[in-house]
Amino acid sequence: MYRPLKKSFFHQETLLLARNLLGKYLISKKGSLPLVGKIVETEAYLQNGDPACHAYKGKTRRNEVMFGPPGHLYIYFTYGMHFCMNLVTEPENTAGAVLIRAVEPLEGVSELIHNRLLRSGLKKIDNFNIANGPAKLCQAFNLSTMENGLKLSPNGVYIGYKLNEKDIDEKEIGISPRIGISAGIDLPWRFYIKNNPFVSKTTNQ
Repeated sequence: MYRPLKKSFFHQETLLLARNLLGKYLISKKGSLPLVGKIVETEAYLQNGDPACHAYKGKTRRNEVMFGPPGHLYIYFTYGMHFCMNLVTEPENTAGAVLIRAVEPLEGVSELIHNRLLRSGLKKIDNFNIANGPAKLCQAFNLSTMENGLKLSPNGVYIGYKLNEKDIDEKEIGISPRIGISAGIDLPWRFYIKNNPFVSKTTNQ
């Protein structure tokens, strides 16, 4: 049903990839059943000219995955409690990434909810609050730095599409500054599907 995107898809320029990932599917086959979510919100980060990018000041042990080939996971730990999942972009030795901020849960929803409850300590979560933020997404899909650096794979975590499904129309895409950063705050590098109830609610749509 969901076909893996070709490797060449991830060789797009970072900002373009961030837009074109909208409407594609985040799929995990790590567990006993597939977990699937439609990507509804992304953010782009670039080494050059972007002070909010982890690689802005060069390569470190933490960000070295960003300097590798496109189509790999870059997952980092932040605020001493959360994980955030990115897709590596740009040619090798030039760092870039797209943060997957939110998905619309489609399959394995009960498992996604179970994972969120287990990792968040909450007692109840509605469907709109399963993965409407990058930390929530990682909780729901059970992703951590254990998956940092992994290559996208149909046998593990990958990005898929449906055959004959139309791309998201340009007029349906919203653009805004990124969320939760203190530098590069004016760059309009956040992309989301307008009027989608699964987009994060930390800023106006």
